[in-house]
Amino acid sequence: MKNILVIGAGLSASSMLRYFTENAEREDWYLKVGDQNGELAKEKVRHCDRAEGFQLNGLDPDQRQPLIEWADLVVSMLPARFHIEVAKDCIRYKTNLITPSYVSDEMLALDKEAKEAGIIMMNEIGVDPGIDHMSAKKLLDEIEEKGGKMHIFESFTGGLIAPESDDNPWNYKFTWNPRNVVLAGQGSAAKFIQEGQYKYIPYNKLFRRTEVIEIEGYGKFEGYANRDSLKYRDIYGLQDIPTIYRGTLRRKNFSKSWDVFVQLGATDDTYILEGSKNMTKRQFINSFLAYNPTDSVELKLKHYLKIDQDDPIFEKLEWLGIFDSTVLDLKEDVSPAEYLQKILEEKWSLKETDKDMIVMWHKFVYVVNGEFKEVNSHMVSIGEDRTYTAMSNTVGLPVAICAKLILNGTITLTGVQLPLSKEVYLPILNELENYNIHFKERNIDKPVLYS
Repeated sequence: MKNILVIGAGLSASSMLRYFTENAEREDWYLKVGDQNGELAKEKVRHCDRAEGFQLNGLDPDQRQPLIEWADLVVSMLPARFHIEVAKDCIRYKTNLITPSYVSDEMLALDKEAKEAGIIMMNEIGVDPGIDHMSAKKLLDEIEEKGGKMHIFESFTGGLIAPESDDNPWNYKFTWNPRNVVLAGQGSAAKFIQEGQYKYIPYNKLFRRTEVIEIEGYGKFEGYANRDSLKYRDIYGLQDIPTIYRGTLRRKNFSKSWDVFVQLGATDDTYILEGSKNMTKRQFINSFLAYNPTDSVELKLKHYLKIDQDDPIFEKLEWLGIFDSTVLDLKEDVSPAEYLQKILEEKWSLKETDKDMIVMWHKFVYVVNGEFKEVNSHMVSIGEDRTYTAMSNTVGLPVAICAKLILNGTITLTGVQLPLSKEVYLPILNELENYNIHFKERNIDKPVLYS
C-alpha cells in the first residue's frame, strides 16, 4: 500500500481528492487529508474507506512531521510561501512532494538535497502554471524534432465565467482567489521581448495594452501581459527566441473598465485607509477624488477619468454598486484593495448553479526549411458545478495524475522539478483527455510577424 498525505482541502483540492478516493482501491492507496477546517476535510473524503480527514495546522511541525514520515507522497495545497517548510520535512523523511505553485528560489535551492534523498519535488503542476507548461512543451518538442526554430511563442490563460452563467456586464466572476485578481499585475513592470526588442509595461498602463484573441465557438477575449515573460526563455529552452509573451485572458472590454480602479488607486494594498471600517461605498470612491462641494461623486469620477456619459464603462461601475450609500461589514480599517475586494465579492461570487470556465491559448510561429509556419492551440474547460469547478479540475487533476505516476514508478525523476519532460507531460496530457481537458490545434496559412 502507498500512503498519500494531502495538506489543505480547499476549493482547488476538490477534484484532486475525488480522483484519489475513486482510485484508492485499484491503486492500493491510503489517503490522509488534513485541513484547518477538520469538518471540511472529513466531508471531502467521507465516502471512501481508504481515506480519513481531520483537523491539521499544516504550519505546526509537531503536527505535520509525523504525517510526512508516514507518507510516501505529500501534496501541499498550502499557500505558496509555506511550501518550503513542508519540503524540508520531505527531504528529512525521504518523502516525495507535489505542489501546484510556482517554484521559488528557496525551493530550487533544495534540489541537491532532494536528489541525495532520492525524492522528487514536483512544482508548477496545476493549470497555470502546469497545463500551460505541459501543452506548450509538447508542441515545442514536436517543432524541434522536425527541425523547426521558434520565432514567436505567446501563451494566455484565463479563469472566467462559463457562457451559460455569464449574467453581468463585466462578463466576469471570481473563479479563484479574489485577492490575487485585485492585485494582479502589481509589484513590477510586465516585461517581454518582441522581435528581439525588450518591452516593458508599467502597472498603470497594463490594462490599456491588450491583445485581442478570438477562439472558435467562444468569441473574442483580450489578453494583458503577465509580470515576467522573459524567465520562460530558459524554462522552455528558448533563449534565442525573438518574441515571447505570456498573459492573462479576460472577456473583451473588461480591461478598460478595470483600469478605472487602477487609475483611482483603489487596487493599492500598501496602506490602510483610515476610517474605512465605517465608510460607505460611495465615500470609498469619493476618497480618491478631488474635493468639490457641488459636483456629485459620479460627475467627479467621469471628469477625472474622462468617461463619457454614454460610455458602457459607467454602466459596469453602477452595476457594482460603488456609488451606493451602504456600509460594508468590516471589523477593522483595511487597505483600498481589501475594501474593493469586499465590494466585488458581493457581485462577482459564483451562484449555486454557476459554472466557471478555464481558457488557454498558445501561438507558435517557427521557421522550418526557410519557411514560416504558425500553429494556434487552445483548450476550453467548463466546470461541473460550484464544487468541481473548471479551476478545481484543471488544478487538481494534473496533481493527482502526477502523484499516481510517481507512486507507480512511471516518473523516475528526482530533485526539484517542473513538468517539462516527456515522461511527465505525455501521460498526464493523455489522461486529462479522459476528463475533456484537451487542446485543439489549428494551422495558420499566413503567419503574422511583428514589425
